[in-house]
Amino acid sequence: MRATLMYGAGDVRVENVPDPKIQNPTDAVVRVVRSCVCGSDLWPYGSMPASEEGRRMGHEFLGVVEDVGSEVAGLKSGDLVVAPFVWADNTCDFCTEGLHTSCRHGGQWGPNGVDGGQGEAVRVPQAQGTLVKLPVAEDSALLPSLLTLSDVYCTGHHGVVTSRVAPGKSVTVIGDGAVGLCAVLAAKRLGAERIILMGRHTDRTDLGRDFGATDVVPERGEEGIERVRELTGGDGTHAVVEAVGATQAMDTALSIVRHGGVISRLGVAQYTEIPLGFESMMGNITVTGGAAPARAYIEQLLPDVLDGTVEPGRVFDHTVGFDRVPDGYRAMADRTALKVLIQP
Repeated sequence: MRATLMYGAGDVRVENVPDPKIQNPTDAVVRVVRSCVCGSDLWPYGSMPASEEGRRMGHEFLGVVEDVGSEVAGLKSGDLVVAPFVWADNTCDFCTEGLHTSCRHGGQWGPNGVDGGQGEAVRVPQAQGTLVKLPVAEDSALLPSLLTLSDVYCTGHHGVVTSRVAPGKSVTVIGDGAVGLCAVLAAKRLGAERIILMGRHTDRTDLGRDFGATDVVPERGEEGIERVRELTGGDGTHAVVEAVGATQAMDTALSIVRHGGVISRLGVAQYTEIPLGFESMMGNITVTGGAAPARAYIEQLLPDVLDGTVEPGRVFDHTVGFDRVPDGYRAMADRTALKVLIQP
């Protein structure tokens, strides 16, 4: 089968690799119907040291079950399923606490002999706990939105949940990438009264307005901080979702959060320290967030996707086949695509 491998910064290749097969009784083999490129894939794309051994890529996919191990219950050949961006048993103490990203028997897609999602098929470890069945056909028009349950929509939802967004509250989302836009959509779904989106790309912020943003702030740095303060009577917002991961984004978050407010970190952090000084302490600022336990959210978010109440799949603005996956990476790195859908 074909799969995507990264050999270093800017070096993405589609190559033939062995077909996946059942290795453990808890495995399943899934034929991939849709996958995508994640914004987090761009960090190694921009900085990964060159290597003679390629790294399997992709952690967001949905597909059709082709085979299951002897200990897998509740799944059968022909089922359409979505996989969260980490695999997990869904039974350990961390999973039952809703923290599937820390599953004692789970792991990530790609390393240690596990397939990546940007391939034609995937061996899924801990398949019974990982995969969620979808009640639609594999040619459904809902597939792009259902694919976002693998990561990006659940991640945006995680940001607004951990920052305690609720009806009547205000929230600022920093970053107009796919995660930031999904955070806007999730904040609207949870009843936020004011949703400020900080972003500079008009095509993206226009989608953000469709998703529920009440205000758009294109300015950065001190100008952006001042503008958010103006919009909130000088107080800042109850919640801030930092969906970039850069130092400037965190500095902005700390400057625009209301006293007693919460900052949720969603962007893959490129900083090593958070400057929580005396002012943050006196303001009772909470900093939380992190990797979203997508498996914990899929079933609660699924009904609104199925009935069309939300359409997170609109973040996909570029589609490629497997032969053009490297072009998809370039498009996202060059900011000519918001999020790339891969359709075999």
